[in-house]
Amino acid sequence: MPEQFDIIVIGGGCNGTGIARDCAMRGLKVLLIEKNDFSAGTTGASSGMIHGGPKYLMSDVKTTKLSSQDAGYIRKIAPHLCFRTPFLYPEVRDDALWKKKIRLLLVDAYFQAYDRFSELKGGKKHLRLTREETLNLEPGISPDVVGSVTFDEWGIQTDRLCIANALAAHEYGAIIKNHTKVKKIRREGETVIGLIAHDRRTDELLEYRAQIVFNATGPWVPQICDMAGVKVRLRPAKGIHLILDRRISNVAVVSKCIDGREIFFNPHDNRTLIGTTDDDYYGDLDNIPVTEDEVEYLLQGMEQSYPEIRKARIVSTTRGVRPTLFGYGKSEDSLSREHKIFDHEKEDGLKGFLSMAGGKLAAYRQMSEEASDLVCKKLGRHSRCTTHEVPLPGGDTIPLPQEVAKKFDLHPYIAERIISRQGSHVETVLQSVSEKPEEKAVLCPCEPVTVCEIRHAIREEWACTLGDLKRRTRFGMGSCQGAQCLLPALAILEEENAGLSWLDQRGPLDELRSFLEESWKARSPVLNGVQVAEEEILQIVYQGVFGLGVMK
Repeated sequence: MPEQFDIIVIGGGCNGTGIARDCAMRGLKVLLIEKNDFSAGTTGASSGMIHGGPKYLMSDVKTTKLSSQDAGYIRKIAPHLCFRTPFLYPEVRDDALWKKKIRLLLVDAYFQAYDRFSELKGGKKHLRLTREETLNLEPGISPDVVGSVTFDEWGIQTDRLCIANALAAHEYGAIIKNHTKVKKIRREGETVIGLIAHDRRTDELLEYRAQIVFNATGPWVPQICDMAGVKVRLRPAKGIHLILDRRISNVAVVSKCIDGREIFFNPHDNRTLIGTTDDDYYGDLDNIPVTEDEVEYLLQGMEQSYPEIRKARIVSTTRGVRPTLFGYGKSEDSLSREHKIFDHEKEDGLKGFLSMAGGKLAAYRQMSEEASDLVCKKLGRHSRCTTHEVPLPGGDTIPLPQEVAKKFDLHPYIAERIISRQGSHVETVLQSVSEKPEEKAVLCPCEPVTVCEIRHAIREEWACTLGDLKRRTRFGMGSCQGAQCLLPALAILEEENAGLSWLDQRGPLDELRSFLEESWKARSPVLNGVQVAEEEILQIVYQGVFGLGVMK
């Protein structure tokens, strides 16, 4: 007999993992299914911020308020994953000086209104800076700057956020399955009763039953709806970021593109993101390209505020698709960022099936609460939400890096980086170091990931591919992009996952090829100059030693 659940959640992004956590905490029997890995889709391709969205203040104040309020809750339940990001909004003279000074006054007034929402997430009030103050704060700003306004946002490690939600759901009894793809939605008449899924790790075809199947697959929502025999229209919007190999500033800087859209660069951990684009997307959701035009669009736009941006070293890109609610006749940038829960019983006469799309990362917890409220209502369960009160795993306290470094004989920076991912669980990750000092070895100087952290991700966090390890530990995300740490990580992965059906069939070289090909798709659009020669040498090594062939 198929195993029975109260709810099956499909989708391992912030919404899917958030719903799984909320429902499990309310006492429901939960199964979470993700076809790839947690945060491998839209969530992982985001700008990595739980921001209030000041640009929506004029047209979508509800989204701004909800995002700011929920960002405050997220900061409280996952303080180790969050970091303050001060923003600089410069006014650069490309028009009459008096017009720019008036505009600066208007921007100042605009952010005065935003201060009311920013305080909900613990942000500092905005400031208006003179030209001299702006250049003192960030000398790389265009010398044509007239002045600027500062405002506060919060960055977050999105990959770890999804893992933390999945871990929390598991602690409350949920079954968690990544790399498990839905093959069929099972119906009896006008009621969804479960699904059939393929577990790629064990190569098994599995059937599960549930009173409710919740479709939280982001831009893939219409595909899952098609399986269930109902229709949902979205307007998918593609966005990319350029990734620089280091922090070029300790503040984020806003700029304006040729079409008037605002973009920014954002210091995130030990790298910088430039983004983002916003274009209607009609292509393959599982194979999203990055074009030369998109790269040039971002560079051209960013250099209006930061003229030296082209001298920075771009090492990779991110690309993803937003599950934006459908709207016709509007530009992509003006579409609503509100979310919607599709109750298919009310809208289509199909019981036991719900979907959700739209929304923003910063409001994921509130969206998950709303979704879980509806699930409980349909199941006749009465339990209040506590996800805003109970810390996520690792979020109860933040250990001092110096104390952790002293206890485990680590460099304080290494301890600090692990704490930024694991919070109070850092000692659990490092517990093997006392008996096996070799476990604290660092795989790569670009991003200090230790051997024991890699093993912990495999043993405790469902990591079974190199890509999974990258999302959990940031291995391969430093300036070398995996050139120094890829093979040591692969050796540990093969050792830990020996006997796993999928790896036995694929073999380590297939896993290596898969990771390199995915990395190549992200890097190839931005390689230039000496980077091309470096890439050619790297590929020659992989071809000559491992016979992997040319990356496509």
